[in-house]
Amino acid sequence: MNVSRKLRPLTAVLCSGALFAALSAHAVVNPPIRMTHGIEYMSGGIGSDEAKFMETVSPRWPATLEFAVKDHTRADFAADVRVTVRDQDGRAVLDNVLATGPFLVARLAPGRYQVEATLSAQTLKQDLTVLPGAPAKALLLWPANTDMAASTGSTAHSTTHAPT
Repeated sequence: MNVSRKLRPLTAVLCSGALFAALSAHAVVNPPIRMTHGIEYMSGGIGSDEAKFMETVSPRWPATLEFAVKDHTRADFAADVRVTVRDQDGRAVLDNVLATGPFLVARLAPGRYQVEATLSAQTLKQDLTVLPGAPAKALLLWPANTDMAASTGSTAHSTTHAPT
C-alpha cells in the first residue's frame, strides 16, 4: 500500500484542525447578556471585531443605543456610559446600567421610552419608540469639548467604524 494513501486521513485531520484553530483565533466572544427589571440587554463594541459583532446582532434586538463623541471632523465611539431607560409612565426599565462599549442592545417591549445617557457628568436625553417587529435605534452623540476630552481619555475610542 502506498504511504501517501495512509497519510491522507491524517493530513485531512491536521488540516481541519489547523483551519479550526485559525477560525477560532478570529472568533469574537459575545459580550454577556445581562438582565435588569426583567429586561435583557447586552453592551459591547470595543475593538473593530466586537463592533462588527454588535452591528450584526443589533437588528435582532428591539432597541439599539449607540454612543459617540463628535467634534468638527470625526466621531469617536464612547464607552462607560451610564444608561437609564424609562417607559412612557416614567418607570425605569433599565436603571443606571453601565454600557461598557459604544453599543447597548435591549429587549424592550413595543412602546415609547425616554433614554438618559450620562458620560463624564454630561447627560443626554432622547425619545425612542419601539414598534412591533421593527428594530429601533438611537444615536446619543455628545459634543466634544475640552472638559469632556480631558475626562474621557480612556472612554472615547477611535475606530474606523465610528458613526459620522
